[in-house]
Amino acid sequence: MSNNQWGNPAGQYPQQPPPWHPNPAQYGVPQGPPGPNQQLPHGLGWGPQYGAPGGPPGYGAQGNQGGLGGPGGQGPYGAPGPRGPGGPFRPPNRRRNNGAIVALSLVGAVLISLVVVGAVISLMVKNAASDVAEPNPTYTSSSTPTEEESGPTPPPVSPTGGATTAPTTVPTTRPVTTRPTASRPTQTKTTKPPQTLTPSQVVSRSRIYATGRQASVGCRESSARPSNQAGATAYYARLKFCLDRAWPRQVRAAGFTFRQPRLLTWAGSVNSPCGTVSNANYPPFYCGANETIYMNLGEDTGWYNKYADNPQGKIWARMWTTHQVAHEYGHHIQAITGILRADVELQYEAPTRSAELEINRRKELQASCFADVFLGSNKGSYPIKGAALREWKWLIGTVTDYGNDHGDGKNHKYWAERGFFSRNPGLCNTYVAGSSLVE
Repeated sequence: MSNNQWGNPAGQYPQQPPPWHPNPAQYGVPQGPPGPNQQLPHGLGWGPQYGAPGGPPGYGAQGNQGGLGGPGGQGPYGAPGPRGPGGPFRPPNRRRNNGAIVALSLVGAVLISLVVVGAVISLMVKNAASDVAEPNPTYTSSSTPTEEESGPTPPPVSPTGGATTAPTTVPTTRPVTTRPTASRPTQTKTTKPPQTLTPSQVVSRSRIYATGRQASVGCRESSARPSNQAGATAYYARLKFCLDRAWPRQVRAAGFTFRQPRLLTWAGSVNSPCGTVSNANYPPFYCGANETIYMNLGEDTGWYNKYADNPQGKIWARMWTTHQVAHEYGHHIQAITGILRADVELQYEAPTRSAELEINRRKELQASCFADVFLGSNKGSYPIKGAALREWKWLIGTVTDYGNDHGDGKNHKYWAERGFFSRNPGLCNTYVAGSSLVE
C-alpha cells in the first residue's frame, strides 16, 4: 500500500499538500493476533506462527567300512601214518563210498564255521555297544546280509567255503557343515529435518534474492486511459497481465509456488478480509488473507482528470497508476515467498514503536524495489523513456512519508532506482540495509 503523498508532475506543478491522511488506527501497535478472518492491509494479518528429528558346524561319524573276516586257511587234515618194518605195506583194496565221506566233511566244516562266525558277531556287537558315547551322531544305516560261496570279498569277509551274514553299516546321508554367516549392516539414509528459519532469516535470506535479472515480457502500456472507471479497470488489467507473466520464473526458481493474485476495483468503500475501507481517498492496498490487490478507482481517475488539460500531467498520472499496481504486486511477491508473513512476526515482536515502523519501512521500500525491477525490465516496450522516464524519476523521488512507515523521498528513490536499473530482485534486500537507508 502506498499511503505516501507522491509528488506532482515535474516542472510547473509545485508539490501540493496531501488530499488525505493515513488512518492512524492502521498503524497502531498490534495488540495480539486477530481472528481468523482479520488481516491488516499488505498482509499485516496473523499467519501461521514460526518456531522458533549359522550355528556351529554339524559333526558326523563314519560307520564301519567292512565286516570282520573269519579265520583263513585250510581246515585240519591228518598226517600220513608211519611205514611198517620191512618196507611199505599195501593193504588190500576194498570198495569205499567216497561221496558220502566228502559230504559229511563239508557238513562238519559248515557247522564249525557257523559256530565261529556266531561267536565273532556276538563279540563284535558287545564291543560296539560299549564304545558308543552320548550324544550319538544322527545318521541312517542299513544292514544287508550277504551270502558268499567262495573267497573273501570285502566287505564283508566270510570264511572260505562257507556262507555267513554280517551287518554292514553304511551312512546314507553325509553331515552338512553350515558356516555361520555374518549379517551385513543395513545402511539407512537419514533425511535431515528441514531447517526452521527465524522470521529475521526468512526476510534477509530469501531465495528470491538469488534468482538473477528479470527478463522482459515485452509489456506494453494499455491504450486505455484512466479517465473513467472502465478505462482505469482496463489499464489495471493490462498491467496485471504483464506482471503475471514476469514473476513466475523467479518465484519458482526460488523454490516457491507461483500464484496469480486477484485484482479488484472499488470506489467509495470496500470490504475485504483485511478490513473495511470507507474513505474514498484511501490508497490502493494488498490483502494477504485472500491474495488480492484492491485498486481505488476514484483515486486514479481523480489524478488523471485533474491534469486533463496538461499532457505532461497526464503522463505523470499514468506513471502514478503504473507504479501503484506494480507496487501492490510487489507485496504479493513478498506474500508467496514468505517475506510478508515473517515481516508481520518481526513487527509484532518489535521492542519499540520506532523499531516496528522501521521494519514496516523495509517492507514498503522492498515492494517499490520489486515494482521497479519489473518496470526496468520492460522499460523498452512499455515504454518508459523520454517524458515518461522524466515523470517516473520525479515521482519516485518526491515522496512525503506522513506516517513514517514507508520511507522518505531520498530512500524511496534509492531503492526504486536499484530495482529499475539492475532489474534484479537481489538488490532489493532492504532487510540487511543499514537503518539510514530505510528512514
